[in-house]
Amino acid sequence: MACSIVQFCSFQDLQAARDFLFPHLREETPSGAVRRDPTKWKHSDKGKEEMQFAVGWSGSLSVEEGECVTSALCIPLASQKRSSTGRPDWTCIVVGFTSGYVRFYTENGVLLLAQLLNEDSVLQLKCRTYEIPRHPGVTEQNEELSILYPAAIVTIDGFSLFQSLRACRNQVAKAAASGNENIQPPPLAYKKWGLQDIDTIIDHASIGIMTLSPFDQMKTASNIGGYNAAIKNSPPAMSQYITVGSSPFTGFFYALEGSTQPLLSHVALAVASKLTSALFNAARFGLPDSRRHGESICLSPCNTLAAVTDDFGRVVLLDVARGIAIRMWKGYRDAQTGWIQIVEDLHERVPEKGDFSPFGSPQGPSRVAQFLVIYAPRRGILEVWSTQQGPRVGAFNVGKHCRLLYPGYKIMGLNNITSQSWQPQTYQICLVDPVSGSVKTVNVPFHLALSDKKSERAKDMHLVKKLGTLLKAKCPNLDLIETEIKELILDIKYPATKKQALESILASERLPFSCLKNITQTLMDTLKNQELESVDEGLLQFCANKLKLLHLYESVSQLNSTDFHSDTPFSDNDLAVLLRLDEKELLKLQALLEKYKQENSRTAVRFSDEKDGVLPVKTFLEYLEYEKDVVNIKKTSEEEYVALGSFFFWKCLCGESSTEEMCHTLESAGLSPQLLLSLLLSVWLSKEKDILDKPQSVCCLHTMLCLLSKMKVAIEETWDSQSVSPWWQQMRTVCIQSENNGAALLSAHVGHAVAAQISSSLTEKKFSQTVSGTDSEALTDSWEALSLDTEYWKLLLKQLEDCLLLQTLLHSKTNTRTSKVSSLQAEPLPKLSVKKLLEGGKGGIADSVAKWIFKQDFSPEVLKLANKGRDAENPDEPREGINRGLFEVSEVEMDLGAIPDLLHLAYKQFPCSLELDVLHAHCCWEYVVQWNKDPEVGKAPKDRLCRRADVSRDEMQAPVLDTEDAWLTVEGPVSIVELALDQKHIHYPLVEHHSVLCAVLYAVMRFSLKTVKPLALFDSKGKNAFFKDLTSIQLLPSGEMDPNFISVRQQFLLKVVSAAVQARHTVTKDRDSTEEAATAPFGQDQDWPVLAVALAHHLQAILQVQDKEVLASQLLVLIGQRLAHAVLCTQTREGLELLARLPPTLCTWLKAMNPQDLQNTEVPIATTAKLVNKVIELLPENHGQYSLALHLTEAVEAISLPPL
Repeated sequence: MACSIVQFCSFQDLQAARDFLFPHLREETPSGAVRRDPTKWKHSDKGKEEMQFAVGWSGSLSVEEGECVTSALCIPLASQKRSSTGRPDWTCIVVGFTSGYVRFYTENGVLLLAQLLNEDSVLQLKCRTYEIPRHPGVTEQNEELSILYPAAIVTIDGFSLFQSLRACRNQVAKAAASGNENIQPPPLAYKKWGLQDIDTIIDHASIGIMTLSPFDQMKTASNIGGYNAAIKNSPPAMSQYITVGSSPFTGFFYALEGSTQPLLSHVALAVASKLTSALFNAARFGLPDSRRHGESICLSPCNTLAAVTDDFGRVVLLDVARGIAIRMWKGYRDAQTGWIQIVEDLHERVPEKGDFSPFGSPQGPSRVAQFLVIYAPRRGILEVWSTQQGPRVGAFNVGKHCRLLYPGYKIMGLNNITSQSWQPQTYQICLVDPVSGSVKTVNVPFHLALSDKKSERAKDMHLVKKLGTLLKAKCPNLDLIETEIKELILDIKYPATKKQALESILASERLPFSCLKNITQTLMDTLKNQELESVDEGLLQFCANKLKLLHLYESVSQLNSTDFHSDTPFSDNDLAVLLRLDEKELLKLQALLEKYKQENSRTAVRFSDEKDGVLPVKTFLEYLEYEKDVVNIKKTSEEEYVALGSFFFWKCLCGESSTEEMCHTLESAGLSPQLLLSLLLSVWLSKEKDILDKPQSVCCLHTMLCLLSKMKVAIEETWDSQSVSPWWQQMRTVCIQSENNGAALLSAHVGHAVAAQISSSLTEKKFSQTVSGTDSEALTDSWEALSLDTEYWKLLLKQLEDCLLLQTLLHSKTNTRTSKVSSLQAEPLPKLSVKKLLEGGKGGIADSVAKWIFKQDFSPEVLKLANKGRDAENPDEPREGINRGLFEVSEVEMDLGAIPDLLHLAYKQFPCSLELDVLHAHCCWEYVVQWNKDPEVGKAPKDRLCRRADVSRDEMQAPVLDTEDAWLTVEGPVSIVELALDQKHIHYPLVEHHSVLCAVLYAVMRFSLKTVKPLALFDSKGKNAFFKDLTSIQLLPSGEMDPNFISVRQQFLLKVVSAAVQARHTVTKDRDSTEEAATAPFGQDQDWPVLAVALAHHLQAILQVQDKEVLASQLLVLIGQRLAHAVLCTQTREGLELLARLPPTLCTWLKAMNPQDLQNTEVPIATTAKLVNKVIELLPENHGQYSLALHLTEAVEAISLPPL
């Protein structure tokens, strides 16, 4: 890559630009003008900053009579705003006059500051701005403005000048706002150096502060003071200046820093010429050449070199530090010079073996190269030279009337922090052509500063960088892009760099497949046409491998785009034959998959913009690698694996591409059948929703699997028939690990069918080769081998069927949910797989169902209701609680949909794992775990987080934990039931003791009983026995009880019974309220009167009625009120007929009753009949109301009989 000259803008008003930049072409010279501002920033329409030239202001600047402009300079000043740190804020125009004045203006020609620094004419203005030192050994240079006079140099410190100009600008703005034109500019601090013993000075350069080396310091001291001269510890710092002119041709001046020097302000200008001490003679030396006259000097950006032009047409290169001329160019009359500094890009650096320098690695510091640009107007040529002794690296014919512009400074006001954020907004150098009005700049690659081998490597890396830029560019002409890329990659010399370039091309997203193929083929052809000795085998093989992958991509894409549709009809009978199932088995499979699909569709999400079977060529090349005639897949994620499988097989599975041709293409390309089987199963399992909607895909999978199984090294004919087939074991392993149980079950059926078909064909082949009379054991062994592999398939099918049913159950939800759902209940359940169930231990299945029950918030009665069918199939098992199960389910839970049927099927599939006691145990544990997680459950547990189980008061036999045959190989954590069975035998009275405490605590919580201390109901033995190991023997309360405890317990029981009755009355009164009915404390929750009696029995606090006759008389009144309501208040025909049949005394007594005192008027007549019988038991036969009670018995029986 060579250097180039690039046009970046042009002048629209060419005449005005020509008149200003080339004054010798004008007829008149004005007394004052402002130089065009080279640093104008403006936002383009796209929001990007770009440089544009614009005339800021023009007009006359002369103040005194006869005063003319001799030099002008534009200095951009840095912004102080945080939002624009490192960017220019405004531009100051510095103008020197023949009167010796130096004046500072704004961009609009407003005078800010004027100062007479010397009475001679200003010859030249130059500026030096801050540069970050390249390395710690370089002295940091301060900013400064230098003004050249015929016999003196005046320097103004950049920092003080920056502050003064900002202050003056603010004063001008305030004065303009207030209307006051009288401003007081601050004084300028400056230094003036007298230049003596020199004839003429034309140009100068301020080098800055320099420090002598210790050797130069000792040499200078010895020359001046002899060998006894004293040497200071540190070399003195000096300011260096270089002048060009005549006698001497080049002068070097040094001024010691740190000495006391007077500061001349504008107040002392009147006496400045009289202050001889103010002009310090500087130590100097020069390059004497009496015949040569210097015309200009141009300092390099790093202040180490300087280019000087003379009237002999020479360009002399000076070493600034040593003060010597190190190179000279001849034949450049009226030459104009400039510099270009290029910083090395670390990404282009190629480390060399054995190079231990800091520049030998990409982590080292960046190198800097300087190029000298010389414009020879007499010859009309622009040349670029590598310094110091480098060759010419570029030459351009540009015309004889151009002007080379090189400012040599940047922005004033920056420091070591703000300059780091400064982004160059201008070009280092530019060439203005007045004929065409164009402005051009020079681009020089860094590698041109190098030589030989390193230069070639740098050139290659530069080409790679240019290639990267080209790949990112947007160009509608792809043919042009392709041609440029071919040229670039062929220009690269080193094979490793060519490979890197080709990799970046193949990784591009902008280039189409045709471009990638053509570029790779071109490089391949070029390598083949070279001599064998010069061809890199690695690069050649790399190109060949990429070409093979590109051809594979092209073949697969063509097969996928071909219009292919199978017209073969496909019926359920064909599916049954294909899967080797009878009609009943097929119907069972279809029903199971239909339920799974319905429940699974609620949670499945699919985006409509998914494109199956489409894969970009860039992605395809990233996934695959070709090595030794075998295609392998790189390490990819599951999604990328599925994408590659979809590209190969999805169209085939949908019947839209030829299965036979696809398999032949993939096999010919070098993909192993094992890899293809893995890709096929990955796409099949990932597309479960589509698979279940397309039964035809099962036939396509069967065909594809048959073709893959017939490939070489898939199933070897010499395979030991008594061992498990690795081919089929690979497929079974994938199905076991899959969480998409529907697709896994279908693929397992297909695999089983294909395996059986191949095994049968192999058996028939062996049988045909068997000679008659051969021992029959060989044939028997073959059938045993077939049976062994078939059993593995049957076991997998049973496991997948169980897992599918269980997954369907866990995906099912109730149709209505009125209660609040906690955050824990809203969390989705993880998907199941056969592998997870096998690794979940014996309790894994019950634990999964328990988590689902918690999410659905089911009551135990729902589980019993679903278990009713299984009990009907097993009549020998106890059926406690079944008959009333349907009536104990609340109205909200009655809308269960298909959940009871799914639960029944799950019970049937898992008779051992989902045995009701085992399931209840896991449910209890799950509720305890979730209760512990929920931070809000600190008060009374709600929504069935806590329940009372119906357990017998008697000790029971320990249950037997068994496992289904298909799940005998389960491994994993020990289940809660196994842990319980492994515990020591408990002391049952201690359990009962704790059960009483639990009942007391629940009663206190349920009815919000106040001022109740539960532990106060127990004596010291009872308290000490609490919360001890249930297997230990503890002293429990005996039959004798302190009367004080009995009294406390009786009061507690009275509160419980009263609260229970009050709760029953409240619920009965508001029974129409759905919300109250759903949380009723009776029916499905707790039978509190029965519980109170049980508590009384255990607390030994039975309340006895002393006068039974009085109780019977009161109960008779209650019975009379109920019958009066039933007979008299309803006024039905049956009631009036019954009233006519009753004895007159009973009728009179009933009419005297007041039914309005009843709290509950809808008591069943059977309950009233039980109450009458209880009254007859309490009354003696000689009691006055005994006969009335007998009449009431007959009346109740008459009401209970149905009408004829």
